[in-house]
Amino acid sequence: MSRAVFDEAAYERRLSRTRDRLREEDLDAIVVADPANMNYLTGYDGWSFYVHQAVIVTLEHEEPVWVGRQMDADGARATTTLSEPNIRAYSDDHVHSPHDLHPMDYVAGVLEDLEVADGRIGLEMDAYYFTAKSYTRLQQNLPEAEFEDATLLVGWVRVKKSDQELEYMRQAARISENAMQAGLDAIEAGVPEYEAAAAIYEALITGTDEYGGDYPSIVPLMPSGEHTGTPHLTWTDREFEDGDPVIIELSGCRHRYHSPLARTTFVGEPPAELEHTADVVVEAVDAALDAAEPGVTCETVEKAWRDTIAKYDIEKEDRIGYSMGLGYPPDWGEHTASIRPGDETVLEENMTFHMIPGIWTEDIGMELSETFRITSSGAETLADFPRKLFRA
Repeated sequence: MSRAVFDEAAYERRLSRTRDRLREEDLDAIVVADPANMNYLTGYDGWSFYVHQAVIVTLEHEEPVWVGRQMDADGARATTTLSEPNIRAYSDDHVHSPHDLHPMDYVAGVLEDLEVADGRIGLEMDAYYFTAKSYTRLQQNLPEAEFEDATLLVGWVRVKKSDQELEYMRQAARISENAMQAGLDAIEAGVPEYEAAAAIYEALITGTDEYGGDYPSIVPLMPSGEHTGTPHLTWTDREFEDGDPVIIELSGCRHRYHSPLARTTFVGEPPAELEHTADVVVEAVDAALDAAEPGVTCETVEKAWRDTIAKYDIEKEDRIGYSMGLGYPPDWGEHTASIRPGDETVLEENMTFHMIPGIWTEDIGMELSETFRITSSGAETLADFPRKLFRA
């Protein structure tokens, strides 16, 4: 029996919107290789993305077709409601083969069976798990096909969340709150960084009294000391020391839906400069959230942040947020809308974003983030966690 976490009507709506996009782009089919997009369209959920896999959607074939490794076919049966003819598995000799075999040879055969081998086929050219060789093998096997870059086609279908998706993100936010508190409680002088990471991981998987957590798409990030200006570092064997700033960025995960959260703490008495920087970041985040509402653009939200920090003679040109939700490693972002100058994406109700601005100097860094959804009149933050500089 399938353990799909949405009803069949939800997947039918997603497929209908995807087919609408195919028609708009004059495509006959799309080969979806991003595991988040595969999950979105079928419910498929397995740690099998280290080998080639795909979901194929065509205009004419009623169901999508899952294509993957033979040993993962039962995973498709367990997590999707696809009928047996639409679960197609290639033999294990296609995996890391020393012979002239590749999984995309099999995918090409499926496309032939679906009668689109001479059509216009969209490919997720920039998906993490779609390789250059995948592309060349499809070209070799289907010389009559016309391939087009459709990397973000499904991503834009995903950008507005359903009520059920939002509920899973809110549940993820409860896990994020617990994990953040666990990390903050674990950090003190003399404690190795890995012990704080372990406390965070335990909370991420333990979840809440009502439900557990899934593995997040990104590991907890925890730069500390002189490295807080480098936001994507993880933990080490180093012990926290008095005078260390520490940034924690993490996310709870529920049925692959995320609600990231970042906060900064300080071991000991923080210097006045860091306290001032924290006040500026909090004020600017508040301003950006106040600016977020249906009808305004992403760059308008970013401008509210930038105008606020400019009052303190601070400049920061990086983007401060991005659309996100459903995800698999290595990322929970959707790679569509970004909160930054020049992004004219118009905000609509039930879009969701992770806003993660920070201010870093040569000596210290202050980072604070919120996951929020666009409501009918403004922004709703999903986590309920104090916006401030913490002290260990």
